Amino acid sequence: MYNTNIPPKAELPSTAKLIKSTVIAIVTAGVLLVTVVLPAEYAIDPTGIGKALGVAEMGEIKTQLAAEAEADRASARTAAVEASAAGTVVEAPAAAAAGEETPAGKSDEMRVTLKPGEGAEVKLVMERSARVNYEWTIVGGAVNADMHGDGGGNSVSYAKKRGLSSDKGTLTAAFTGNHGWFWRNRGDSDVTIILKVKGAFSTMKRVA
Repeated sequence: MYNTNIPPKAELPSTAKLIKSTVIAIVTAGVLLVTVVLPAEYAIDPTGIGKALGVAEMGEIKTQLAAEAEADRASARTAAVEASAAGTVVEAPAAAAAGEETPAGKSDEMRVTLKPGEGAEVKLVMERSARVNYEWTIVGGAVNADMHGDGGGNSVSYAKKRGLSSDKGTLTAAFTGNHGWFWRNRGDSDVTIILKVKGAFSTMKRVA
């Protein structure tokens, strides 16, 4: 057996030292909260240190994109309420007739011009697991972009990015509904978005 050496009472930290260490830890956490966490997460920078450290911009991007996404969702809810009040019924896409191009090979293009501060949303009506190859470019500047989907009580966010002049990839619908993009022009001059899509969708429409 081995005996553990118990340190003498004189070597143990005193109550005063423990309290002092606790106070230092609390103060340090508070400083980090004010100078790093709040600026980086919520764009709240009362001391200006977050901006000097370069983390305040991260918070500004997050809050800006969150506000734009919420405005987008509010617009979609308003449109749904108006459609319901008007008695609008959304019909399921009809099956392709013999000899017609199948949805998998369908393609479309749209151009949207945005003034400074203006936003726009374009959606594709897609079935669950349907895939669409897309590419969009900006003429005249850059935009903030939010790729997302909604429909049938579902919603999903695929990607949120800031200051893009182009983007391309494959969009796979997480559920049956409307899937697409919301752009916001944060520049000082007009920009034109050129969107090209090809794949399994029934219609492409600008909804905002």
